[in-house]
Amino acid sequence: MLVGIGYDAHRFKKGRKLILGGIEIKYSLGLFGHSDADVLVHSIMDSLLGAAGMDDIGHLFPNDDLRYKNISSIILLKKVIEKLKSKKFKIKNIDSVIIAEKPKISPFILQMKKVLSKALSLPKERIGIKATTNEGMDFIGRGEGIASISIALIGKK
Repeated sequence: MLVGIGYDAHRFKKGRKLILGGIEIKYSLGLFGHSDADVLVHSIMDSLLGAAGMDDIGHLFPNDDLRYKNISSIILLKKVIEKLKSKKFKIKNIDSVIIAEKPKISPFILQMKKVLSKALSLPKERIGIKATTNEGMDFIGRGEGIASISIALIGKK
């Protein structure tokens, strides 16, 4: 068994959709980034890649490569999963935390789990997603962006 951790953070920007866990959340601001800036999926990808001892998403999907401009992070996640499969790795479970003052994330967790379960080919019961705030501290607490931390457990098939 191998464990990896991933972290991602993006600032808010007007005129962007807010995508978390592969779903669109209606909110006045979206996250700024080269892709859809889905911090949850980005942290999951980096946790999986870290567990497998592979390069991070910045190396695999550079932000100066136009092929990834505004791309769905779920598509990128599927590419990461294919890399894991090629090395004979199997995902055992994922556990994640989304850190955001606003919007309230908990009403969307079940829908995120459904999307991620399908993308990861993993039962929803093996995907943990929690939401918390930063109690008004730092850029998240000031409502300037969102972050996510994930951990993945993988093993050989």
